Amino acid sequence: MITYEYPFNERIRTLLRLEDLYEKFAFFLHQEHPHQHHVALSTIFEMLEVAGRADLKSDLLQELERQKQTLLGFKSNPNVVSERLDAVLSEVDRCSTALMGSQGKTGQNVRDNEWLMSIRGRTIIPGGACEFDLPSYYAWQHRTPQQRFDDISGWFAPLAPLFDAIGLVLRLLRESGRSLMTIAQAGSYQQMLQGKVYQMLRLTLDANQGAIPEISANKYMLWVRFTTQDGDMKPKSLESDVTFELTLCNF
Repeated sequence: MITYEYPFNERIRTLLRLEDLYEKFAFFLHQEHPHQHHVALSTIFEMLEVAGRADLKSDLLQELERQKQTLLGFKSNPNVVSERLDAVLSEVDRCSTALMGSQGKTGQNVRDNEWLMSIRGRTIIPGGACEFDLPSYYAWQHRTPQQRFDDISGWFAPLAPLFDAIGLVLRLLRESGRSLMTIAQAGSYQQMLQGKVYQMLRLTLDANQGAIPEISANKYMLWVRFTTQDGDMKPKSLESDVTFELTLCNF
């Protein structure tokens, strides 16, 4: 099975992009080759570009507080497992406290490091991080894997509360939706949304169907058109029926 996600607004689009960058960063950080650690460090620079919005931190704090108040409203519900609810509330409090405790602009510690900024400036240029351009960086890449791991982890550490909060907010959003098995007749599916506001769509299907969804949506209508790929990978319309699971998520 493969799951596609589609954000309905710029706010969720930013969070999904940052989540994707974090997953790549975590993977390459835990490798050992210098080239892999180069990708991990470059990914931190990409994170700073995406997370540059000054209001991202405050947006997350407000959302976590809103989720906390919503969850507290379930305290008196006898159908709710109190232990699980308390665990989620504790996680919300932990993320909020850590995020509030992070000082300054997101990634300011990296921006204040002239050496890292020199690397960032060169990585924008294709092939710009060669040893003759950045001999000090080339020397750093010849340190032991553990030394490089510790350095990169230290540079990322001030960003960790932000990404913990992003992970929690997206997890709560994904868990808010109800899934429905659906069939796209002749590769096309439409649904009227009646003006109801959603934050994200999740679409899960069997990868063996060879179907690739192209999704568009506004507050009135959702449209999914399935394509497939031929030998040269060029997409073409899929004319057969496609069975998939549709989940509309909203806080």
